[in-house]
Amino acid sequence: MRKPLTGSARRLLARPLRLLPLLVAPVLALGMVQAPTASADTGTITGLGGKCVDVAAASSANGTPVQLYDCNGSAAQQWSVNGDGTIRALGKCLDVVDRSTADGAKVQLWDCTGGANQKWSVNSAHDIVNSAADKCLDATDNTSANGTRLQIWTCTGAANQKWNAPAPGDGGSTPAPGAMAVAPYLYNGWGSPPNPTTVMNATGVKWFTLAFVLSNGYCNPQWDGSRPLTGGVDQGTINTVRGAGGDVIPSFGGWSGNKLESSCSSAGELAAAYQKVINAYGLKAIDIDIEADAYSNPTVQQRTVDALKTIKANNPGIKVYITFGTGQSGPDTSLINRGAQSGLTVDSWTIMPFDFGGAGQNMGTLTTRAADGLKNALKSAYGYSDDEAWRHSGISSMNGVTDDGETVTVADFRTILGYAQQHHLARLTFWSVNRDRPCTGGGADSCSGVGQSAWDYTKVFAQYAG
Repeated sequence: MRKPLTGSARRLLARPLRLLPLLVAPVLALGMVQAPTASADTGTITGLGGKCVDVAAASSANGTPVQLYDCNGSAAQQWSVNGDGTIRALGKCLDVVDRSTADGAKVQLWDCTGGANQKWSVNSAHDIVNSAADKCLDATDNTSANGTRLQIWTCTGAANQKWNAPAPGDGGSTPAPGAMAVAPYLYNGWGSPPNPTTVMNATGVKWFTLAFVLSNGYCNPQWDGSRPLTGGVDQGTINTVRGAGGDVIPSFGGWSGNKLESSCSSAGELAAAYQKVINAYGLKAIDIDIEADAYSNPTVQQRTVDALKTIKANNPGIKVYITFGTGQSGPDTSLINRGAQSGLTVDSWTIMPFDFGGAGQNMGTLTTRAADGLKNALKSAYGYSDDEAWRHSGISSMNGVTDDGETVTVADFRTILGYAQQHHLARLTFWSVNRDRPCTGGGADSCSGVGQSAWDYTKVFAQYAG
Protein backbone atom coordinates (compact mmCIF):
# COMPACT_ATOMS: atom_id res chain seq x y z
CA MET A 1 0.00 0.00 0.00
CA ARG A 2 2.55 2.55 1.09
CA LYS A 3 5.06 2.69 -1.72
CA PRO A 4 6.06 6.26 -2.55
CA LEU A 5 7.00 6.84 -6.18
CA THR A 6 8.94 9.40 -8.09
CA GLY A 7 7.72 8.98 -11.63
CA SER A 8 3.94 9.10 -11.93
CA ALA A 9 0.95 11.17 -10.98
CA ARG A 10 -0.34 8.46 -8.69
CA ARG A 11 1.22 5.95 -6.35
CA LEU A 12 2.21 2.47 -7.50
CA LEU A 13 2.14 0.47 -4.36
CA ALA A 14 0.61 -2.61 -2.84
CA ARG A 15 0.45 -5.86 -4.65
CA PRO A 16 -1.79 -8.61 -3.22
CA LEU A 17 -0.43 -9.22 0.25
CA ARG A 18 1.15 -12.58 0.86
CA LEU A 19 0.97 -13.49 4.53
CA LEU A 20 2.48 -16.64 5.96
CA PRO A 21 1.36 -17.85 9.38
CA LEU A 22 2.86 -16.23 12.44
CA LEU A 23 4.61 -18.66 14.70
CA VAL A 24 3.89 -18.64 18.38
CA ALA A 25 6.85 -17.61 20.50
CA PRO A 26 7.31 -16.63 24.11
CA VAL A 27 7.69 -12.94 24.73
CA LEU A 28 11.16 -11.83 25.72
CA ALA A 29 11.27 -10.37 29.18
CA LEU A 30 13.25 -7.16 28.86
CA GLY A 31 12.79 -5.79 32.34
CA MET A 32 9.95 -5.38 34.78
CA VAL A 33 7.61 -2.45 34.46
CA GLN A 34 4.68 -1.81 36.75
CA ALA A 35 1.67 -0.91 34.63
CA PRO A 36 -0.49 2.01 35.69
CA THR A 37 -3.91 1.23 37.06
CA ALA A 38 -5.66 3.95 35.09
CA SER A 39 -5.16 5.88 31.89
CA ALA A 40 -2.69 8.74 31.84
CA ASP A 41 -2.66 12.22 30.48
CA THR A 42 0.56 13.25 28.79
CA GLY A 43 2.08 16.67 28.28
CA THR A 44 4.49 19.19 29.70
CA ILE A 45 4.95 20.01 33.38
CA THR A 46 5.75 23.70 33.76
CA GLY A 47 7.00 25.51 36.82
CA LEU A 48 9.05 28.49 37.94
CA GLY A 49 9.63 31.03 35.17
CA GLY A 50 7.40 29.05 32.81
CA LYS A 51 10.20 26.51 32.36
CA CYS A 52 9.55 22.83 31.66
CA VAL A 53 10.45 19.78 33.69
CA ASP A 54 13.08 18.19 31.46
CA VAL A 55 15.15 15.00 31.29
CA ALA A 56 18.76 16.13 30.87
CA ALA A 57 20.12 15.50 27.37
CA ALA A 58 16.94 13.54 26.57
CA SER A 59 18.69 10.45 27.94
CA SER A 60 16.65 7.49 29.16
CA ALA A 61 19.61 6.05 31.12
CA ASN A 62 18.99 5.27 34.78
CA GLY A 63 20.17 8.14 36.96
CA THR A 64 19.66 10.89 34.40
CA PRO A 65 19.02 14.19 36.23
CA VAL A 66 15.64 15.87 35.98
CA GLN A 67 15.85 19.64 35.65
CA LEU A 68 14.19 22.86 34.57
CA TYR A 69 14.74 23.94 30.97
CA ASP A 70 13.23 26.14 28.29
CA CYS A 71 10.17 24.42 26.85
CA ASN A 72 11.02 23.03 23.41
CA GLY A 73 8.37 20.40 22.64
CA SER A 74 10.81 17.49 22.78
CA ALA A 75 10.07 14.01 24.13
CA ALA A 76 12.32 14.79 27.09
CA GLN A 77 9.57 17.17 28.28
CA GLN A 78 6.57 14.90 27.68
CA TRP A 79 5.39 13.47 31.02
CA SER A 80 2.53 11.08 31.69
CA VAL A 81 0.78 11.37 35.04
CA ASN A 82 -0.55 7.90 35.73
CA GLY A 83 -3.30 6.43 37.83
CA ASP A 84 -0.78 4.29 39.74
CA GLY A 85 0.95 7.42 41.08
CA THR A 86 3.93 7.33 38.73
CA ILE A 87 5.06 10.21 36.57
CA ARG A 88 6.85 8.96 33.47
CA ALA A 89 8.95 10.17 30.56
CA LEU A 90 10.95 8.29 27.95
CA GLY A 91 9.50 5.02 29.26
CA LYS A 92 10.88 5.49 32.80
CA CYS A 93 9.77 6.94 36.14
CA LEU A 94 10.39 10.14 38.09
CA ASP A 95 12.40 8.82 41.05
CA VAL A 96 13.88 10.21 44.28
CA VAL A 97 17.57 9.30 44.45
CA ASP A 98 18.42 6.49 46.89
CA ARG A 99 14.81 6.42 48.18
CA SER A 100 15.74 9.39 50.36
CA THR A 101 13.07 11.35 52.23
CA ALA A 102 15.42 14.17 53.25
CA ASP A 103 15.07 17.80 52.20
CA GLY A 104 17.29 18.35 49.18
CA ALA A 105 17.15 14.79 47.84
CA LYS A 106 17.46 15.08 44.08
CA VAL A 107 15.12 13.50 41.56
CA GLN A 108 16.14 11.48 38.52
CA LEU A 109 14.86 9.15 35.83
CA TRP A 110 14.89 5.43 36.69
CA ASP A 111 13.34 2.12 35.73
CA CYS A 112 9.82 1.90 37.15
CA THR A 113 9.97 -0.34 40.23
CA GLY A 114 6.70 0.34 42.04
CA GLY A 115 8.64 1.83 44.97
CA ALA A 116 7.20 4.59 47.16
CA ASN A 117 9.98 6.93 46.04
CA GLN A 118 8.34 6.84 42.58
CA LYS A 119 4.82 7.64 43.80
CA TRP A 120 3.52 11.19 43.38
CA SER A 121 0.26 13.05 43.75
CA VAL A 122 -0.76 16.22 41.94
CA ASN A 123 -3.10 18.31 44.08
CA SER A 124 -5.41 21.23 43.40
CA ALA A 125 -2.86 23.64 44.88
CA HIS A 126 -0.48 22.71 42.03
CA ASP A 127 1.91 20.85 44.31
CA ILE A 128 3.51 17.58 43.19
CA VAL A 129 3.96 15.62 46.40
CA ASN A 130 6.17 12.56 46.85
CA SER A 131 4.22 9.91 48.72
CA ALA A 132 7.14 8.38 50.62
CA ALA A 133 8.50 11.65 51.99
CA ASP A 134 5.30 13.71 52.00
CA LYS A 135 7.42 16.47 50.48
CA CYS A 136 7.06 18.64 47.41
CA LEU A 137 8.83 18.65 44.07
CA ASP A 138 11.03 21.74 44.31
CA ALA A 139 13.28 23.79 42.00
CA THR A 140 16.59 24.00 43.84
CA ASP A 141 17.56 27.44 45.23
CA ASN A 142 14.33 29.00 43.93
CA THR A 143 15.93 29.60 40.52
CA SER A 144 14.53 29.08 37.04
CA ALA A 145 17.89 28.96 35.24
CA ASN A 146 18.24 26.27 32.60
CA GLY A 147 19.72 23.17 34.19
CA THR A 148 18.33 23.79 37.67
CA ARG A 149 18.07 20.40 39.35
CA LEU A 150 14.77 19.35 40.85
CA GLN A 151 14.58 17.94 44.36
CA ILE A 152 12.11 17.21 47.14
CA TRP A 153 11.64 19.68 49.99
CA THR A 154 9.22 20.31 52.81
CA CYS A 155 6.14 21.88 51.25
CA THR A 156 6.17 25.66 51.73
CA GLY A 157 3.69 26.96 49.16
CA ALA A 158 6.49 28.91 47.43
CA ALA A 159 6.52 29.54 43.69
CA ASN A 160 9.40 27.10 43.12
CA GLN A 161 7.08 24.29 44.27
CA LYS A 162 4.13 25.13 42.03
CA TRP A 163 3.58 23.14 38.84
CA ASN A 164 1.11 22.98 36.00
CA ALA A 165 0.83 19.29 35.20
CA PRO A 166 -1.59 16.98 33.42
CA ALA A 167 -3.53 14.77 35.82
CA PRO A 168 -5.27 11.43 35.29
CA GLY A 169 -8.68 11.95 33.79
CA ASP A 170 -8.58 15.75 33.61
CA GLY A 171 -8.63 15.75 29.81
CA GLY A 172 -5.67 18.07 29.61
CA SER A 173 -4.06 16.26 26.71
CA THR A 174 -6.10 13.11 26.24
CA PRO A 175 -7.23 12.92 22.62
CA ALA A 176 -10.93 13.43 22.07
CA PRO A 177 -12.80 10.33 20.88
CA GLY A 178 -11.95 9.82 17.24
CA ALA A 179 -9.09 12.33 17.21
CA MET A 180 -6.30 9.75 17.30
CA ALA A 181 -8.32 7.33 15.16
CA VAL A 182 -8.38 9.75 12.23
CA ALA A 183 -4.72 10.24 11.35
CA PRO A 184 -4.20 10.44 7.58
CA TYR A 185 -0.80 9.40 6.30
CA LEU A 186 1.65 12.22 5.62
CA TYR A 187 4.89 11.51 3.78
CA ASN A 188 7.91 13.84 3.71
CA GLY A 189 10.05 11.79 1.34
CA TRP A 190 9.21 13.37 -2.00
CA GLY A 191 7.28 16.03 -3.86
CA SER A 192 5.65 18.88 -1.98
CA PRO A 193 4.10 17.58 1.25
CA PRO A 194 1.33 19.87 2.50
CA ASN A 195 1.89 22.06 5.51
CA PRO A 196 0.14 20.11 8.28
CA THR A 197 -1.21 23.27 9.91
CA THR A 198 -2.94 24.17 6.64
CA VAL A 199 -4.69 20.79 6.70
CA MET A 200 -5.46 21.07 10.42
CA ASN A 201 -6.97 24.53 10.09
CA ALA A 202 -9.04 23.57 7.04
CA THR A 203 -10.38 20.23 8.29
CA GLY A 204 -10.13 19.99 12.07
CA VAL A 205 -7.90 16.90 11.87
CA LYS A 206 -5.32 16.93 14.67
CA TRP A 207 -3.33 13.74 14.12
CA PHE A 208 -1.20 12.43 11.27
CA THR A 209 0.41 9.06 10.59
CA LEU A 210 3.94 9.99 9.60
CA ALA A 211 5.56 7.59 7.11
CA PHE A 212 7.92 5.71 7.12
CA VAL A 213 10.46 4.56 9.69
CA LEU A 214 12.88 2.06 8.12
CA SER A 215 16.28 0.55 8.77
CA ASN A 216 19.46 2.33 7.76
CA GLY A 217 20.89 -1.04 6.71
CA TYR A 218 21.05 -2.71 10.07
CA CYS A 219 18.88 -2.20 13.15
CA ASN A 220 18.96 1.59 13.42
CA PRO A 221 15.65 3.38 12.79
CA GLN A 222 15.66 6.37 10.45
CA TRP A 223 13.04 8.09 8.33
CA ASP A 224 13.09 6.29 4.98
CA GLY A 225 16.24 4.58 6.24
CA SER A 226 18.28 7.72 5.60
CA ARG A 227 16.90 10.79 7.38
CA PRO A 228 17.77 11.24 11.08
CA LEU A 229 15.11 10.77 13.73
CA THR A 230 15.74 14.18 15.23
CA GLY A 231 16.74 17.52 13.82
CA GLY A 232 15.47 17.02 10.28
CA VAL A 233 12.33 17.66 8.26
CA ASP A 234 10.37 14.94 10.06
CA GLN A 235 11.21 16.35 13.48
CA GLY A 236 10.12 19.72 12.12
CA THR A 237 6.77 18.27 11.03
CA ILE A 238 6.23 16.75 14.47
CA ASN A 239 7.05 20.03 16.19
CA THR A 240 4.69 21.88 13.84
CA VAL A 241 1.81 19.47 14.44
CA ARG A 242 2.30 19.49 18.21
CA GLY A 243 2.64 23.24 18.26
CA ALA A 244 -0.79 23.45 16.63
CA GLY A 245 -2.33 21.16 19.25
CA GLY A 246 -2.03 17.86 17.41
CA ASP A 247 0.23 14.82 17.41
CA VAL A 248 1.67 12.09 15.19
CA ILE A 249 1.80 8.31 14.86
CA PRO A 250 5.03 7.15 13.19
CA SER A 251 4.52 4.27 10.77
CA PHE A 252 7.13 1.53 10.47
CA GLY A 253 7.39 -0.38 7.22
CA GLY A 254 5.47 0.24 4.01
CA TRP A 255 6.18 -1.42 0.69
CA SER A 256 9.71 -0.32 -0.19
CA GLY A 257 13.02 0.02 1.65
CA ASN A 258 14.83 -1.97 4.33
CA LYS A 259 12.55 -3.09 7.13
CA LEU A 260 13.65 -2.96 10.75
CA GLU A 261 11.70 -6.15 11.29
CA SER A 262 14.02 -8.08 8.96
CA SER A 263 17.20 -6.07 9.62
CA CYS A 264 17.17 -6.56 13.39
CA SER A 265 18.45 -9.99 14.42
CA SER A 266 16.20 -10.61 17.42
CA ALA A 267 12.96 -9.53 19.05
CA GLY A 268 14.99 -7.75 21.70
CA GLU A 269 16.88 -5.70 19.10
CA LEU A 270 13.69 -4.89 17.24
CA ALA A 271 11.93 -3.81 20.45
CA ALA A 272 14.91 -1.56 21.24
CA ALA A 273 14.64 0.01 17.76
CA TYR A 274 10.92 0.66 18.24
CA GLN A 275 11.66 2.04 21.72
CA LYS A 276 14.27 4.43 20.33
CA VAL A 277 11.58 6.07 18.19
CA ILE A 278 9.05 6.06 21.03
CA ASN A 279 11.57 7.74 23.32
CA ALA A 280 12.64 10.26 20.69
CA TYR A 281 9.14 11.70 20.47
CA GLY A 282 7.28 10.59 23.60
CA LEU A 283 4.76 8.68 21.49
CA LYS A 284 1.21 7.63 22.31
CA ALA A 285 0.88 5.24 19.34
CA ILE A 286 2.83 3.45 16.61
CA ASP A 287 1.72 1.87 13.32
CA ILE A 288 3.29 -1.24 11.79
CA ASP A 289 2.54 -1.23 8.05
CA ILE A 290 2.92 -4.83 6.88
CA GLU A 291 2.86 -5.20 3.12
CA ALA A 292 6.16 -6.34 1.67
CA ASP A 293 7.92 -9.65 1.05
CA ALA A 294 10.16 -8.96 4.05
CA TYR A 295 7.22 -9.76 6.31
CA SER A 296 6.39 -13.11 4.66
CA ASN A 297 9.30 -14.79 6.44
CA PRO A 298 7.94 -16.67 9.50
CA THR A 299 11.01 -15.75 11.56
CA VAL A 300 10.46 -12.06 10.82
CA GLN A 301 6.80 -12.35 11.71
CA GLN A 302 7.60 -14.05 15.00
CA ARG A 303 10.22 -11.43 15.78
CA THR A 304 7.72 -8.64 15.10
CA VAL A 305 5.04 -10.13 17.33
CA ASP A 306 7.46 -10.67 20.22
CA ALA A 307 8.88 -7.17 19.88
CA LEU A 308 5.42 -5.61 19.92
CA LYS A 309 4.52 -7.56 23.04
CA THR A 310 7.60 -6.09 24.73
CA ILE A 311 6.63 -2.59 23.60
CA LYS A 312 3.13 -3.01 25.04
CA ALA A 313 4.58 -4.26 28.33
CA ASN A 314 7.19 -1.52 28.67
CA ASN A 315 5.02 1.42 27.54
CA PRO A 316 1.72 1.29 29.45
CA GLY A 317 -1.04 2.98 27.52
CA ILE A 318 0.69 3.07 24.14
CA LYS A 319 -1.49 2.04 21.21
CA VAL A 320 -0.20 -0.44 18.65
CA TYR A 321 -1.80 -0.50 15.21
CA ILE A 322 -1.09 -3.16 12.58
CA THR A 323 -2.01 -2.17 9.02
CA PHE A 324 -2.19 -4.92 6.39
CA GLY A 325 -3.85 -5.97 3.15
CA THR A 326 -7.19 -7.62 2.55
CA GLY A 327 -9.33 -9.36 -0.02
CA GLN A 328 -12.91 -8.41 -0.76
CA SER A 329 -14.25 -10.79 1.90
CA GLY A 330 -11.67 -9.93 4.54
CA PRO A 331 -7.98 -10.44 5.25
CA ASP A 332 -5.89 -13.58 5.38
CA THR A 333 -6.61 -14.81 8.92
CA SER A 334 -3.24 -16.43 9.64
CA LEU A 335 -1.70 -13.17 10.83
CA ILE A 336 -4.57 -12.46 13.21
CA ASN A 337 -4.79 -16.06 14.43
CA ARG A 338 -1.09 -16.28 15.21
CA GLY A 339 -1.11 -12.88 16.86
CA ALA A 340 -3.95 -13.98 19.10
CA GLN A 341 -2.31 -17.31 19.89
CA SER A 342 0.89 -15.54 20.93
CA GLY A 343 -0.97 -13.21 23.29
CA LEU A 344 -0.35 -10.01 21.33
CA THR A 345 -2.97 -7.37 22.06
CA VAL A 346 -3.39 -5.03 19.08
CA ASP A 347 -5.42 -1.85 19.50
CA SER A 348 -6.45 -1.85 15.86
CA TRP A 349 -6.02 -4.46 13.17
CA THR A 350 -6.42 -2.13 10.21
CA ILE A 351 -7.14 -3.36 6.69
CA MET A 352 -6.26 -1.64 3.40
CA PRO A 353 -9.42 -2.32 1.34
CA PHE A 354 -8.38 -1.51 -2.22
CA ASP A 355 -6.35 -2.87 -5.14
CA PHE A 356 -9.03 -5.54 -5.50
CA GLY A 357 -8.57 -5.59 -9.26
CA GLY A 358 -10.00 -3.17 -11.77
CA ALA A 359 -12.18 -0.14 -12.27
CA GLY A 360 -15.95 0.16 -12.11
CA GLN A 361 -16.46 -1.27 -8.62
CA ASN A 362 -18.32 0.35 -5.73
CA MET A 363 -15.45 0.83 -3.33
CA GLY A 364 -17.64 1.90 -0.43
CA THR A 365 -19.56 -1.37 -0.57
CA LEU A 366 -16.42 -3.46 -1.05
CA THR A 367 -14.75 -1.72 1.91
CA THR A 368 -17.58 -2.45 4.32
CA ARG A 369 -17.73 -6.06 3.12
CA ALA A 370 -14.01 -6.51 3.78
CA ALA A 371 -14.40 -4.83 7.19
CA ASP A 372 -17.15 -7.31 8.09
CA GLY A 373 -14.68 -10.08 7.23
CA LEU A 374 -12.06 -8.51 9.49
CA LYS A 375 -14.57 -8.32 12.33
CA ASN A 376 -15.42 -11.98 11.95
CA ALA A 377 -11.75 -12.95 11.91
CA LEU A 378 -11.04 -11.03 15.13
CA LYS A 379 -14.14 -12.45 16.77
CA SER A 380 -13.00 -15.98 16.01
CA ALA A 381 -9.33 -15.51 16.92
CA TYR A 382 -9.68 -13.51 20.12
CA GLY A 383 -13.10 -14.65 21.33
CA TYR A 384 -14.45 -11.11 21.06
CA SER A 385 -18.11 -10.20 20.83
CA ASP A 386 -19.17 -8.42 17.64
CA ASP A 387 -18.85 -5.08 19.42
CA GLU A 388 -15.39 -5.86 20.82
CA ALA A 389 -14.18 -7.07 17.43
CA TRP A 390 -15.30 -3.90 15.67
CA ARG A 391 -13.68 -1.78 18.38
CA HIS A 392 -10.36 -3.50 17.58
CA SER A 393 -10.82 -3.02 13.82
CA GLY A 394 -9.71 -0.26 11.50
CA ILE A 395 -9.93 0.86 7.88
CA SER A 396 -7.11 2.53 5.97
CA SER A 397 -8.47 3.49 2.57
CA MET A 398 -6.90 5.24 -0.41
CA ASN A 399 -8.39 8.45 -1.72
CA GLY A 400 -8.98 8.82 -5.43
CA VAL A 401 -7.57 6.51 -8.12
CA THR A 402 -5.86 3.41 -6.76
CA ASP A 403 -3.02 1.39 -8.21
CA ASP A 404 -5.44 -0.98 -9.92
CA GLY A 405 -7.48 1.80 -11.50
CA GLU A 406 -10.31 1.71 -8.97
CA THR A 407 -11.77 5.04 -7.92
CA VAL A 408 -12.51 5.65 -4.25
CA THR A 409 -14.80 8.66 -4.31
CA VAL A 410 -15.71 11.20 -1.67
CA ALA A 411 -19.12 9.52 -1.57
CA ASP A 412 -17.35 6.22 -0.81
CA PHE A 413 -15.59 7.93 2.08
CA ARG A 414 -19.00 8.97 3.42
CA THR A 415 -20.14 5.34 3.22
CA ILE A 416 -17.02 4.23 5.09
CA LEU A 417 -17.52 6.98 7.68
CA GLY A 418 -21.08 5.80 8.32
CA TYR A 419 -19.86 2.23 8.83
CA ALA A 420 -17.14 3.38 11.25
CA GLN A 421 -19.60 5.49 13.23
CA GLN A 422 -22.11 2.64 13.44
CA HIS A 423 -19.54 0.13 14.71
CA HIS A 424 -17.11 2.40 16.65
CA LEU A 425 -13.97 1.37 14.80
CA ALA A 426 -10.62 1.96 16.48
CA ARG A 427 -9.01 3.52 13.41
CA LEU A 428 -10.21 5.35 10.30
CA THR A 429 -7.49 6.70 8.06
CA PHE A 430 -6.18 6.77 4.48
CA TRP A 431 -3.20 7.15 2.20
CA SER A 432 -2.64 10.00 1.94
CA VAL A 433 -3.14 13.63 2.82
CA ASN A 434 -0.44 14.39 0.23
CA ARG A 435 -2.92 13.13 -2.41
CA ASP A 436 -5.96 15.00 -1.07
CA ARG A 437 -5.63 17.77 -3.66
CA PRO A 438 -6.73 18.36 -7.24
CA CYS A 439 -4.13 17.49 -9.88
CA THR A 440 -2.29 20.51 -11.26
CA GLY A 441 0.80 18.87 -12.73
CA GLY A 442 2.66 18.60 -9.43
CA GLY A 443 5.13 15.99 -8.24
CA ALA A 444 4.59 12.24 -8.08
CA ASP A 445 1.59 11.15 -6.06
CA SER A 446 0.74 14.71 -5.06
CA CYS A 447 -2.95 14.50 -6.02
CA SER A 448 -5.87 12.09 -6.05
CA GLY A 449 -6.49 11.79 -9.79
CA VAL A 450 -10.14 12.83 -9.45
CA GLY A 451 -11.93 16.16 -9.59
CA GLN A 452 -12.00 17.59 -6.08
CA SER A 453 -11.20 20.58 -3.93
CA ALA A 454 -8.30 20.46 -1.53
CA TRP A 455 -8.88 18.28 1.55
CA ASP A 456 -12.30 16.97 0.52
CA TYR A 457 -11.48 13.44 1.66
CA THR A 458 -9.88 14.57 4.92
CA LYS A 459 -12.94 16.65 5.77
CA VAL A 460 -15.16 13.56 5.57
CA PHE A 461 -13.11 11.41 7.92
CA ALA A 462 -12.55 14.41 10.23
CA GLN A 463 -16.20 14.04 11.21
CA TYR A 464 -15.49 10.70 12.89
CA ALA A 465 -16.16 10.84 16.62
CA GLY A 466 -15.18 7.27 17.55
